Amino acid sequence: MNKYAAIDIGTNSMRLLLANVEAGKIINRSKYINPTRIGSSVDKDKLISEEGMSRNIEALYDFTQKAKDFGAEKILVIATSAVRDATNGKEFIQRAYEKTGVSIEIISGEEEAALGYQGVAMGLKSKAGKQVVIDIGGGSTETILGEGNALKKTISLNVGAVRMTERCITTDPISKEEYEEMEVEIYKIVKEVVEEIKKDNPNTIVGIGGTITTLAALHQQLDQYHMDKVHNYKLTLKDISTLKEKLLSLTVEEIKQLKGIHPKRADIIVAGVTILNVIMDNLDIYEITVSEYDNLEGLLFPIR
Repeated sequence: MNKYAAIDIGTNSMRLLLANVEAGKIINRSKYINPTRIGSSVDKDKLISEEGMSRNIEALYDFTQKAKDFGAEKILVIATSAVRDATNGKEFIQRAYEKTGVSIEIISGEEEAALGYQGVAMGLKSKAGKQVVIDIGGGSTETILGEGNALKKTISLNVGAVRMTERCITTDPISKEEYEEMEVEIYKIVKEVVEEIKKDNPNTIVGIGGTITTLAALHQQLDQYHMDKVHNYKLTLKDISTLKEKLLSLTVEEIKQLKGIHPKRADIIVAGVTILNVIMDNLDIYEITVSEYDNLEGLLFPIR
């Protein structure tokens, strides 16, 4: 049995997967998350701040130590939207390497989408028919069309939970005017992609990433996040709209008190759920399946 570690440096969070892999299958796995928010200010300034850089290098060091303690024979690290958009992304990678000895690969939105689809195909029971996988990240949203194990099309959109919050929201709780401005902005960005996806007549939609897994935990009011309770969970468009309306009525501090949400996601969850709501509503698909298998599991494919 081989042991591997996969790390994803996302706009909002850094995540670690530790996994035992045998005969092309994950036997045991555990995940860790640190909301390091490397993307703060990247949308506006195109720079990773010095504070964000230091915070994320320390978090990466902690995760690489966890991987070594686990006995991982290989540590795979990818960076996504914020690092690829930042003009000092390469500086971050160099400094991180000097501290940890681990190489980071900046991947494109399309590569990120492909890894996400591979993870979904690995983890979900039902693989029949055409499906759309939606990965709402902090800086971007990846849309992936596939059929069974075969990926057909990937499109990366510059709309994410952190990006839209920083761009549109200044009030707490969010004012009606700012919310409507954000919703219209999101619709403008996703409209063409949604219309293109509809032409392929997908019959199911799968969600991966922190927004959708958080909504599954919120809907179940989980005292403690549990991967098995989130994976393969179903949410209807009505469930999502109801959660959105509830969140809109609350302050960030009140959202932090809800069962099922990480406190450091409280300020961006409304933007995340709005992106999902707009996409699902315009796709005319009224139920989404939540997958806890995502691009971290997809990263293991080349070494299986």
